Amino acid sequence: MGWIEKLVGRSPIRPMQEHMKAAAVCAREIIPLVEAMATGDKAAIRERRTAIDRLEHAADEIKHDIRSHLPRRLMLPVERRDLLEILDFQDSIADVTQDVAELADQRAMHLPAGLVESIQALAARVVVACDQAERIVAELDELLETGFAGREASRVEEMIAELGRIESETDALQDTACRKLFALEDELGIATVYWHQIILWIADIADYAERVGNRLRLLIAS
Repeated sequence: MGWIEKLVGRSPIRPMQEHMKAAAVCAREIIPLVEAMATGDKAAIRERRTAIDRLEHAADEIKHDIRSHLPRRLMLPVERRDLLEILDFQDSIADVTQDVAELADQRAMHLPAGLVESIQALAARVVVACDQAERIVAELDELLETGFAGREASRVEEMIAELGRIESETDALQDTACRKLFALEDELGIATVYWHQIILWIADIADYAERVGNRLRLLIAS
């Protein structure tokens, strides 16, 4: 990245990577949050929400800094619009994680025993998707060095394909969790609506991680 920074001054690439790292750290909190909901520990849920709020805020600070310092014209083989779109997808990872935590805390949600295993499995796989997206974004400086071509581009494309497979697995886990939820609908009543939203949001985190990868795939293909 040395020659890039000398040419354009402050490069947005490392801040983009730092933002993705911050978003992934925030997403990892979904696992202890689900564990707190499984035990019905209101204090633990509140602690996890506080931690997620802090991490989401840290990601927001990086995002605002990137937007404030991103020049209208980039002397890089990537458009400003493309970087902002990737940044938006990364930001959504942290934002949706915060949405889950807020609802869990506000309603002091105690995860029904019949949903614990399926939602824990979904959350774990979602985190794997975010970790994969973080690894992909970490390659952005190398992609720029090679002009989004050659062996590095092929390697990143394989990483993106793996991310797609992981996200497909989260879709299947989401479906399983929803089916188990609706089997408990008579027992849970109106709470079914809130648990359905929790499941959808958790799965959305992986979807945004995949969108990060897919946007980079378009850059490689262009």
